[in-house]
Amino acid sequence: MASGSRTGRPPRTSVWLDDRLAPKRRSNAEQPSGLDRERITAAAVRLLDAEGLEKFSMRRLAAELGVTAMSVYWYVDTKDDLLELALDSVFGEIDLPVDSPDADWRDQVRRLADEYRGLMVGHPWVSSVLGRYLNIGPRAMEFADAARRVVERAGLPAPRITGALSALFQFVYGFGTIEANWNSRCREAGLGSDEFFHRVFGKVRGRAEYATSLELMEQRGGDTVDEMRQRDFDIALECLIAGIETMRERGTGEADAAPDDPSDGAS
Repeated sequence: MASGSRTGRPPRTSVWLDDRLAPKRRSNAEQPSGLDRERITAAAVRLLDAEGLEKFSMRRLAAELGVTAMSVYWYVDTKDDLLELALDSVFGEIDLPVDSPDADWRDQVRRLADEYRGLMVGHPWVSSVLGRYLNIGPRAMEFADAARRVVERAGLPAPRITGALSALFQFVYGFGTIEANWNSRCREAGLGSDEFFHRVFGKVRGRAEYATSLELMEQRGGDTVDEMRQRDFDIALECLIAGIETMRERGTGEADAAPDDPSDGAS
């Protein structure tokens, strides 16, 4: 049975699908002074950055704000609602490109990819909540719309635009998530990123089964983990940009047609 059936409320969907600006309480006299959704959301982001998603709770947030947990619930119904608000808030940190007919779409793709990667790395909890929650807040939608406009300027046929966006930003999501997880692991181990890397590298050096992989790693260049990671990111991104250019040159073709019924021609 859905939770909404037990409580008399409809099942929870998203804070963005709730028409109320704040939870309804019995009287305005109960409203805590000095609080609003913006302050609560900003505190949630700081706490998530500092302690991670696993330790985040409404009680911990209330303590950070110096209020009771019920004071926080005056503004948000659930922890899930607050996580959605926090997620949209950090999307507002992305520096979006300015629309210009003279702008090179490739440069704008690089800029958006760098910004999105910075979001994943700067707020490691983001990758865990993306996909779990409906990310249609105003700031997230501004980012999505800016990315769409950039890829449209690349000249791709309309049926291929969403696929190109998926390739770009799911790549950045994966790259940034792994980068953020690596950084967290280094902090937990009490080691710098380069020190941790050299310990791992030294452990597998000389093992025959890793010889080819180690040779490739040495040839990619870069003296630090950050430099090596940046080179990998830049090259991968250029591969994706080249792929968009290739798809654009092909124009609309069979790849954009609806897939055949798998039962057609079956024996």
